[in-house]
Amino acid sequence: MKTILHKANTRGHASFGWLNSYHTFSFGHYYNPERIHFGALRVLNDDTVKGGMGFSKHPHDNMEIVSIPLSGDLHHKDTTGRDEIIRQHDVQIMSAGSGIAHSETNANHDKEVKFLQIWVFPKEKNIEPRYQQKSFKPEDRLNQVLAVVAPDDEQAVWINQDAWFSLANLEAGIEKTYQIKRKENGVYAFVIGGQVTINGEQLDARDGLGIWETDTINITANNNAEILLIDVPMKVEEA
Repeated sequence: MKTILHKANTRGHASFGWLNSYHTFSFGHYYNPERIHFGALRVLNDDTVKGGMGFSKHPHDNMEIVSIPLSGDLHHKDTTGRDEIIRQHDVQIMSAGSGIAHSETNANHDKEVKFLQIWVFPKEKNIEPRYQQKSFKPEDRLNQVLAVVAPDDEQAVWINQDAWFSLANLEAGIEKTYQIKRKENGVYAFVIGGQVTINGEQLDARDGLGIWETDTINITANNNAEILLIDVPMKVEEA
């Protein structure tokens, strides 16, 4: 088993007044040659956007882009005509494929929106751009590991990669074992809140731990905690 630990306070940081963003991996003006990606996982940004502000229209191609609002509402518009609000407990995915432009802004003027923006290298390049979002009940992940992004699960949003995202809200003392989906995959565990121990490593809020060359990971909630597990191929052709 191999692991890599990224403590919350070692992440890259950018603040533009309207945006406060922490980067687990190299992004924008933050560059760390030892933190370019974890397998197919390229970007994990922890963003807070002020009321009424946001990212104006900009292009992407050949990337799977997942947005997970943690609080507040996110307004998405793109060049396919899509115009959606993404709320807490929703998960959105956009396959940029052959090319798409989109904007993401805070749908409210009186409160912040906090969300995770995650990029994954695609399995197939230049597919037709696509979009999907679904809402997931919090009770369905209480002391359970719930798949919210998957290539093979109709209950989750579909991704153009052999990758699975799972969310879990664990009460103090709960122990879970997660089975990695493919032998070629690893898991990047990101603690949204609380404190957990994974394979003997204590993780606090916003810490990340990559684990590979193993079949399972063991998770213990030291107190009430929320975690995101990103199960991705460790070898991938970069887009």
